[in-house]
Parts: sequence; structure tokens; C-alpha cells
Amino acid sequence: MLPIPPRRAAAACAAVAAAGALVFAGLPGTANAQADPAASSVPSPAETAAVDSTSPEVLKAMQRDLGLTSAQAEARLVNEAEAGAVAGALRNALGRDFAGAWVHGATSARLTVATTDASDVRAIEARGARAEVAAHSIGQLDAAKDRLDRAASKTATRDAPVWYVDVRSNAVVVRAVRPAAAKALVSAAGVDSSLVRVERAKDRPRPLYDLVGGDPYYMGGRCSIGFPITKGTQQGFATAGHCGRAGTATTGYNQVAQGTFQASIFPGRDMAWVATNSQWTATPYVKGQGGQRVGVGGSTQSPVGASICRSGSTTGWHCGTIQQHNTSVTYPEGTISGVTRTTVCAEPGDSGGSYISGSQAQGVTSGGSGNCRSGGTTYHQPINPLLQQFGLTLKTTGGGDPGPGDPDPGGTWAAGKVYAAGDSVTYGGATYRCLQGHQAQFGWEPPNTPALWQRA
Repeated sequence: MLPIPPRRAAAACAAVAAAGALVFAGLPGTANAQADPAASSVPSPAETAAVDSTSPEVLKAMQRDLGLTSAQAEARLVNEAEAGAVAGALRNALGRDFAGAWVHGATSARLTVATTDASDVRAIEARGARAEVAAHSIGQLDAAKDRLDRAASKTATRDAPVWYVDVRSNAVVVRAVRPAAAKALVSAAGVDSSLVRVERAKDRPRPLYDLVGGDPYYMGGRCSIGFPITKGTQQGFATAGHCGRAGTATTGYNQVAQGTFQASIFPGRDMAWVATNSQWTATPYVKGQGGQRVGVGGSTQSPVGASICRSGSTTGWHCGTIQQHNTSVTYPEGTISGVTRTTVCAEPGDSGGSYISGSQAQGVTSGGSGNCRSGGTTYHQPINPLLQQFGLTLKTTGGGDPGPGDPDPGGTWAAGKVYAAGDSVTYGGATYRCLQGHQAQFGWEPPNTPALWQRA
């Protein structure tokens, strides 16, 4: 990864100091880096996430939708990058006791990490985070949600259309138009009711595509490009599965022949990719307001509570926060699982479009409820599982070819592979454990990115 220009890095640090930043104890290995001048070039979490390269379009949308000043928007992104790294390290350290983590506050200046063991509190607080003792581990909550997912294939969920693991309340939440429908789902799944909280909902989510012409790509209707990708030498883009089936032809914003859906999953998941013809070139950008380009630096997943922005062909840029990962939602066409729930609004035609936190790709628009006039809730298909499912490589402003030095240090780490938190790899004779989900790229080798990898 290219180093941050000194002038811009200094400006970012000044903004963080002015707005109030989260102060964490160093990541594993950073103490040695401070003592060893040769290791001082190891990037911070904010540098790894290329926070300083965040597009002005994203920052402006954050200020508008989250009610922030310019300094607060920059500070929030720095804090969220730091929080994600610390939360990942604590997740690995706590093991089965881990019960979730989330950021909160206008600038995400507070990180809370939950555990089922009160003896872990001191270790959590030593890392600068607030500790919370919870009744259920994240493993128990995930297992309960998995049982609901399986039961949904045999139980009507139209009146109980959304369920997810809510780490802040330490429960699996089922949102239902009729509470009786939620109780029926929980009963069919055989889940202990002490793990579940039922919330009344007014709206039924829906996929966000329409049949109005006039923007990014068409396939009999209109959807939005998610993120440009490559698969070997083939170029194309990631988008939502409900926008088209394998073999569906697409035309671009200019009505010129563009490509063909190569693979699509919906329902179950909501993911697809389109291979484009030689007239179209994949670039590491998404479209911002007024045609401005927003750079994509990688795909590090942001934590619950973090800021997130969306670009869509109908409503342009809008921002909000991540409410829950690992959400299931029922549309008229069926149930999809593994999506992320956010407070960002969207409208028909925005489907398939990009979700981004700072410069890090998060996912593609799936569906939601409400609109951008009165507000709403949306769901996005996370980008990393999509890339992994179809063997795609995200087009980024970083990465590229191996840097100077030994191009093959040996080990199992590989650029282009998607890693989840907790995964282990070897590199240069050492073992590392993943702290935050991401797609690896050159420049993000484990020794160079303590925000993403912890040496075992």
C-alpha cells in the first residue's frame, strides 16, 4: 500500500485531535514498532484502511446524513478503523467468551466489547475498550439464528420477515408484523425463548429494483453497478442476485451492449456478477454525486455502529450506520441470509449499488423499506462472501503487483483470497490470525498490516 502523504496524514491527525479520538492500547507488535525505528513504517489501522484517501463525496454525505462536522466525519472514520482492529484482537483473545463488539458516539469514540466471563473485564479495559458482561456468547447467538434460518425454509415468514443477531442487546431479534408469526418461527426452530426478543415491525422489506429507464445498467428493468471486479483477465462488476439470472444480458447507462450475468444467487443469498465485453473497463471507483469518482481501497468489514454510505442510481449518496451483521430477511420472493442491516435509505433502482465505509467496500444493495424522503432501513449483501463465492477480485486503488524484496516468502497467505476474522495463515515462516474480514491484496501482507493480522 502506498504511504499516506505527510501533509495529508498530518491534517487527518489534526482533525482527529480536534474532534476527539478513541484511544486504544497498541495492537500486538506495535510496542516493538515504537521501540524499533525500522518498524515504524508499519501502517496504522487508519492507514491500512486508507482513511486519508476517503472521497470528499463520502465525507460530505456523512456530514449531511449523520449531522457531523468535517472534522467529526474524519475522526469517526479513524476511530472506526482503530476499533475494528482492537475488536478483532479481543475476539481472538476471548475465544468462546466473546459476545460481540460495537462502536457508538458521534465520532465512534467509544468501543464496547462484551464477554460472558467477568474475569475478562480487566483484559478488555486494558485495551481501552468498555467491557460489558453478557449472558450469551456470539457463538450461542449465531447458532440460534442458524436454527431460525433452517426453520424458515419450512415455515411461513412473510409476517416475521427479519431476524438477526443484535450484539448490543445480546439477543436474536425477530421483527414481526404479527408477533404470533415470530413465536411460530421460534417454536419451529426449537430455539430457547430466552435467546430471542420479538419486535413489532410495520413494514415488509422488498428488493429495490424497478422498471424505470434512465441510469447505470438495464436488464429489462434497472439496477445499479456494485463494484468493478476481475476474474483472471475477464472484467466485470458485482451486483445483486435479484437483478438478473445467469445468461441475462445487460446494457450500460448509455444503452450500449455491456455484458451478461455469469452467476446469480437469489433467494438464499442476494449476489451476482456480470462479465462485460471489451468496450467496458473495470476501474477502482464508484460513482459519486455529480459524476465524481470515489476510490475503493479494499474490503475490510466495518463493525456494528460504524458509519456507512451508499451510492445508487436513483437516490445518489446517502449515509447511516451499521445496525447488525448476520441478518436474515424475507422478501416476497423468499428469504435471504447473511446480509447486513443499516439505517441508510434507498429506493427502487438503487439495488445492486455500492455500500462503502470510508474507502472500504462493504456490500451491494439488496432491499429494504421506507424511502429517502421519510427515512428507511436497508439490507446489503456483504462484498467479501460475494467475492469468495464467485472467485472474483475487487478492483482497488491499492494492491497490484508484489513490492520489492522476496516475491515468494512462502506460506498459505495469498493475494485475492477472502479471509474471515479468526482465519489462520502462514507467511514467511510465521503464523498469523485474521482480525477483520477482508480480501487480501499485495501490500496487505500479514507483517505489514497489524490492523488485519495478529502474529500467533
